[in-house]
Amino acid sequence: MSDIKINEVVSIVGEAGGRVVGRTRLQKIAYLLTATGLDENFEFIYKHYGPFSADLASSAEFGALIGNLTEEKTQTQWGAVYSTYTVDGFQPPEVMTARGQLASIAAASDSIELELAATAVFLAREGYDDPWEETSQRKPEKVTPVRLQNAKALLIQLSQIAVPQPIPEGLLQ
Repeated sequence: MSDIKINEVVSIVGEAGGRVVGRTRLQKIAYLLTATGLDENFEFIYKHYGPFSADLASSAEFGALIGNLTEEKTQTQWGAVYSTYTVDGFQPPEVMTARGQLASIAAASDSIELELAATAVFLAREGYDDPWEETSQRKPEKVTPVRLQNAKALLIQLSQIAVPQPIPEGLLQ
């Protein structure tokens, strides 16, 4: 059984502004918090959508069942289902922390561009020489010149936040 960390998921959603749309987006926000040294609660592996934590997924599920996390599932016109997570009784913080800055910027970004950015960071941390090229090869159906440029711009924006482990310099060009 995985380690259930409901409070940690609630914290991530809260710091993202109290609302996160999409399971993939939640995974990428949590990964970027981890990769920058702002969170140590979840371990990530590479899956189809990039960095993924089974503990995060199960913690979000349990949080929606028994915690103060709400998950609303919505079906799209083409039949897919996505989740919107909210924190019950969310009150915005008086002072924005680095965690809050990173989480809120990531939560407001385009989901595919966030996925590309998080994947590139993951691959850079795994030692790939050209993480952007590797990301492009792994996600050809999602990579366009505009999306790639926007993913890079997102990482440049996130790199302005003071964090314990900066985003690898090579990703910011």
